[in-house]
Amino acid sequence: MPASSDSALRVAIVGASSLRGKELKQVLEDRNFPATDIILLDETLAVGTLTEAGGEPTFIRPIEPENFERSRFAFFAGSKEDAARNWPVAQRVGATVIDMTGALDDVLGSVPWIPGLTKLLLPERSRGPAATLLIAPPAPVILACTLSAALAPFSPVRLVIVFFPPVSERDQAGVDELESQTASLLSFREISQPVFDAQVAFNLLSNYGAGSKPRLDDIRAGIARGVTGYLAGRVPAPAIQFVQAPVFYGYALAAFAELPAPRDTKEIEAALVAAGIKLPAEGEPAPTNVSVAGENEIALGRVERDANIAAGYWFWGVADNLRLSAANAVRIAEELLVS
Repeated sequence: MPASSDSALRVAIVGASSLRGKELKQVLEDRNFPATDIILLDETLAVGTLTEAGGEPTFIRPIEPENFERSRFAFFAGSKEDAARNWPVAQRVGATVIDMTGALDDVLGSVPWIPGLTKLLLPERSRGPAATLLIAPPAPVILACTLSAALAPFSPVRLVIVFFPPVSERDQAGVDELESQTASLLSFREISQPVFDAQVAFNLLSNYGAGSKPRLDDIRAGIARGVTGYLAGRVPAPAIQFVQAPVFYGYALAAFAELPAPRDTKEIEAALVAAGIKLPAEGEPAPTNVSVAGENEIALGRVERDANIAAGYWFWGVADNLRLSAANAVRIAEELLVS
């Protein structure tokens, strides 16, 4: 049943109590998204929680079919399991599904979209994809695709990206575990590690413990597939590695690009800015996890030449992981409203 025209701007957020869900609601409000009603949905434990949406008090409702009725958009921001069970319900009532969980990655007919890269990667497209199942890619896919597209005019011989994900990528449980481990280690107490099955506090991890699901190398493989799939041969895909960092928020990256011949760093920086990447002014410090908090954009430091490779260049970048993915998801909906 299609969404009725008199309530076409009703929005449902599934997983409203998750970190992604809370950030998504905030972005909708900050960008003055023209929703007539924002419905907050979540699993049983969060149902009945008093919160607000659009400046009005409201309650989190259960994820039930009647609560999707008349929705124009249904954002899935909680667990993959909730999204996998409920996206068909949202689609049946006529809502356009925008998935932030990865549950729709292998669903036939689903389309990933990063609106900010349309002009760089899909110049032939004048409007959004004609699909009602849309994937809002996670922060590292947006980061890798944006950097790859920005550097494509220079035909890099190779591009390598090392990501440093924050624990908030594992939602509140990851944040709580890092906080608990930090306090325990400072007090010489035994640490708990139900999420990572490893010591993440004061540490860097190339993988998690055996009991952690998903594993870090599984996450890396999934992100690599997402990047390759989105670039779709239009731009060469970068090599990707992950190192878990003991930080709460902010996705950081260190990248190396080798070009066919040396280029002026200002020329490279101009291409980055043209791709929507924020660079510091001369003399300003490089971005940090703290400095990008609440920012919608990807922030990079000034381009640095490699000490040994004449045509080699280093990039340091950071983005607010929750804000970047939420802003991209909301921008998808905005683009669909005007297309």
